Amino acid sequence: MPEKGDVMTETVSGSARRGKASRKGVKMERIFTRPGVHPYDDVKWERRDVVMTNWRDGSVNFEQKGVEFPTSWSVNAVNIVTSKYFRGAVGTPQREWSLKQLVDRVVGVYTETGIKNGYFASDEDAEIFDHELKHALVNQVFSFNSPVWFNVGTASPQQVSACFILSVDDTMESILDWYKEEGVIFKGGSGSGVNLSRIRSSKELLSSGGTASGPVSFMRGADASAGTIKSGGATRRAAKMVVLDVDHPDVEEFIETKAREEDKIRALRDAGFDMDLGGKDIVSVQYQNANNSVRVSDEFMRAVESGDSFGLRARRTGEAIEQIDAKGLFRKLAQAAWACADPGIQYDDTINDWHTNPETGRITASNPCSEYMSLDNSSCNLASINLLKFLGEDNTFDVARFVKLCELIITAMDISITFADFPTEKIGETTRAYRQLGIGYANLGALLMATGHAYDSEGGRSLAGTITSLMTGVAYRRSAELAGAVGTYEGYARNAEAHKRVMRKHAVANDEIRTLDEMDKSIHLEATKQWQQCLKLGERNGYRNAQASLLAPTGTIGLMMDCDTTGIEPDLALVKYKKLVGGGSMQIVNNTVPRALKKLGYQQEQIEAVVEYIAEHGHVVDAPGLRAEHYEVFDCAMGERAISPMGHVRMMAATQPFLSGAISKTVNMPEQATIEDVEKIYFEGWKLGLKALAIYRDNCKVGQPLSAAKKKTEEKVEEAPAPVVERGPVRTRLPKQRSATVTRFSVGGAEGYMTASSYPDNGLGEVFLKLGKQGSTLAGVMDAFSMAISISLQYGVPLETWVEKFTNMRFEPAGMTDDPDIRMATSMMDYIFRRLALDHLPYETRAELGIFSAEERTAQAAGQDPASLHAEEDVDRESLAQSVPVEQPKAKEQPEPPAAAHSSTELIESHQGRTADAPLCLTCGTKMRPAGSCYVCEGCGSTSGCS
Repeated sequence: MPEKGDVMTETVSGSARRGKASRKGVKMERIFTRPGVHPYDDVKWERRDVVMTNWRDGSVNFEQKGVEFPTSWSVNAVNIVTSKYFRGAVGTPQREWSLKQLVDRVVGVYTETGIKNGYFASDEDAEIFDHELKHALVNQVFSFNSPVWFNVGTASPQQVSACFILSVDDTMESILDWYKEEGVIFKGGSGSGVNLSRIRSSKELLSSGGTASGPVSFMRGADASAGTIKSGGATRRAAKMVVLDVDHPDVEEFIETKAREEDKIRALRDAGFDMDLGGKDIVSVQYQNANNSVRVSDEFMRAVESGDSFGLRARRTGEAIEQIDAKGLFRKLAQAAWACADPGIQYDDTINDWHTNPETGRITASNPCSEYMSLDNSSCNLASINLLKFLGEDNTFDVARFVKLCELIITAMDISITFADFPTEKIGETTRAYRQLGIGYANLGALLMATGHAYDSEGGRSLAGTITSLMTGVAYRRSAELAGAVGTYEGYARNAEAHKRVMRKHAVANDEIRTLDEMDKSIHLEATKQWQQCLKLGERNGYRNAQASLLAPTGTIGLMMDCDTTGIEPDLALVKYKKLVGGGSMQIVNNTVPRALKKLGYQQEQIEAVVEYIAEHGHVVDAPGLRAEHYEVFDCAMGERAISPMGHVRMMAATQPFLSGAISKTVNMPEQATIEDVEKIYFEGWKLGLKALAIYRDNCKVGQPLSAAKKKTEEKVEEAPAPVVERGPVRTRLPKQRSATVTRFSVGGAEGYMTASSYPDNGLGEVFLKLGKQGSTLAGVMDAFSMAISISLQYGVPLETWVEKFTNMRFEPAGMTDDPDIRMATSMMDYIFRRLALDHLPYETRAELGIFSAEERTAQAAGQDPASLHAEEDVDRESLAQSVPVEQPKAKEQPEPPAAAHSSTELIESHQGRTADAPLCLTCGTKMRPAGSCYVCEGCGSTSGCS
């Protein structure tokens, strides 16, 4: 039995819900709250205005004024929750305007359901449950997945699950049902996965005598359907996973499907079609709305290892109809992933070896992000814990509160299955019979850094493993307690031995963890205790839930909880882009950095110096006073010291044995990685016991080209000759803070923006031009042109040389402008360089080039010498510009990010000098950031995934 102080709850079995004898509820005890004090009363609240704009054209995407949130919540979290989760039409009295209303709506349903179904021993216990849940949510300690916030407590169906697995049989009726079921799931804001291996291959005959179409052909229809449906009303595109077994006769066609389409994209792009993400022509390309994975068996992997042949089997009879070279097929799998990041790989025998319900059926598929793996026609509702909330000021991990929070979450999630609606009756039946849950966490990367652990280190992996083991141990122990109070899940009896076997496997894996310091030792000690109780209670009571834990991408809800890192991911980079209350934004160094430096023993003066260095450079290499052996603590997913691909794989391997499901994560690989490198990653994933793995090689997608800036710099270093007597040109960079002007102009009806930055002595040193739609060819060319001009100016090329070359250049658009000094222009280039000349060149130089201001031309017409206008004054050239001065940053150590940066990903690009591999958000145009195997938009919270 649980010790005194543990939170106890009780649910009711399916039979009780149907009117049979209900069981007595149990007592609950407080974790965070105090008797007689409502959790909202312990929070400081404030009113804010939420105005979200599209930075490309300044249009307002969303506006709601006077919303109420805790003062501790960031602008990003407030904006995302207000725009995505508040229900009711904007501008009507029915619209939610306070976080209290949102949390009351959701928690009210959980508490009411618990009371109605006998979950609690008394009204007081129900109140404690209600208060604890509200406290945890309002204080960003954990969050349910998005469908809970979308649907619970509304007039909509109470869909709470983010992840669904469907099934498809080898009949036309089943295939058409698949299309329909996916559409319903996408409409509800969730994602689904399916294994198509039951469908006969194109090498097999139909009963009528004809040849079967094969699963790849049916993928086209499902892909087209997914491409037209937006999840959650209008917030994100459908997310889906398609799996095919490695012994399917069409597996080679499946492997090469998306790589061929990527070739098509390149050809169409080169022919002038708009193939950008969201472009009008990208819809002509197939198979782009799903993640693809090949399900490999141990038999196949051993054949790869030994170089043997492998049989592809007919779907109806199971006989081998073709023998192939296993190593050759594995090579094609790696080559396709190298070329376009698809397909990923799932390890079938490992997945099913950890399956608690094998007597019911095999696990054949996963959700779109590969973390939920369970029976066909099933679903899973997710919840993720903010790990950083349990790190005390003294750098100790609050094990006791973490244990109690896990108990509370599992109890609440089990209640949700009682009231939840499901998109199909088959899914509802399976979920109610097996009650799969998905507790997980976010902010692991931030926690590791804050405690002085490198992500790719034995200490980091030990801490991650112990936390994961503790979380799952508590979850299953709570499940066993609930089973003793209200009964096991309906499918437990036939799977009891298998379920208990998997519990023992988890406990054995926990015993094999090697702890390295006091923090992970204390966590491991509690985890061991929890697994011992779990096994004892499970042997006596059985279990309430077939599955308990997984690691989801935590995209939108990670932003809602103000997490620095998502899921199991490390920090993306050491600097990020932060929105400010009242508008504006600034670049900040992540708060975990100074905390880590303090933990490593640095003094305040040293910490400030390192933080200032990171703010300027984006990395810690050569930071003043920072010891080289501490560099690894600050390694990130991107940047100067990016974590190696195998570092990500090893972290996954450290946590996988303690998860019911799997891990949503993509292993990023550098552009220069080879096909052999991909083969090694996929092979090591099998050896290390992972359930699934996906890779992404930088710039393998057409829409994400590498900037030439960094490469050119590197080439110059490599090509530098031996020391010579004469020194070449020296680049003089602009200071971190510099004066600049922003000019809005129109030439022949085409609008643009020009930002010109100057040295302290007023010499022009940088030009940025903004023309065309973000991501378009014109915008890309102008970005490259701006960089070329800026670098040349910093190497000393005179501005007048550029003016001489580009004025009077003729091409469309041309004609009238809105500038009184330059009424007509023969082209954009003609206008831009005339404007730069007027703003930055002395009169004598401009006179030789024939460029005069309106005032100077007026003087000429009146018979005066225009030079007399400048004879008695030192010309302030900036005052001649038809522009607005750029506001200077207020804090030295936190300068305003470049004008082009609108997210942390774009900020990282400015530090690295290259384009990050991330898509643009379809809703607001902001560049998204990785979140597990998906992407999330910091601007509006939209995701490319299903959580």
